Amino acid sequence: MQINKIILLVGLMGSGKTSVGKRLAKKLELPFVDGDQEIEKAAGLPLVDVLKCFGEEEYRAGETRVMHRLLQSSPCVLASGGGSFVPQQTRDLAKQNAITIWLKADVDTLYNRTYGRQHRPFLKGNDSHLKNKLEEYITEEYPYYSEADIVVETKNEAVNSTVFRVISALESYMSKKS
Repeated sequence: MQINKIILLVGLMGSGKTSVGKRLAKKLELPFVDGDQEIEKAAGLPLVDVLKCFGEEEYRAGETRVMHRLLQSSPCVLASGGGSFVPQQTRDLAKQNAITIWLKADVDTLYNRTYGRQHRPFLKGNDSHLKNKLEEYITEEYPYYSEADIVVETKNEAVNSTVFRVISALESYMSKKS
């Protein structure tokens, strides 16, 4: 399968964007780019510290700037930050330059994958109320993710199984576009 666009993976934290993205990139013979790591590089700080030092508004503004730069690069598999697909201008740019794939997970899957993970800045210190916080994110952000070109449900399964389903959905999408 010949890919001539960015493959943008969107979804909440814990949906599998990074783990699926790395393996998908390898299978598609494309570079893998992690949006969160690019934010850290741009800021010179870990995500948790960027949020702590600059606040959520500036964090989101920086995230948007980084995503705009990345969405104008060469074909790759790009794992976005959880909230980076929310701004309209980012979604518009993604529609022009990428094939967007929403890795959709239910709250229990997200909970199991994020519980106790202290490197996630928007969940830090919230383990006792983690499920409620995740449900809030689902309510707030799933309407934006639903604009993705492709939706793949992620489940409690081996990452390679999800990668296989993503590739299958991508092939189906591309065959309809040609």
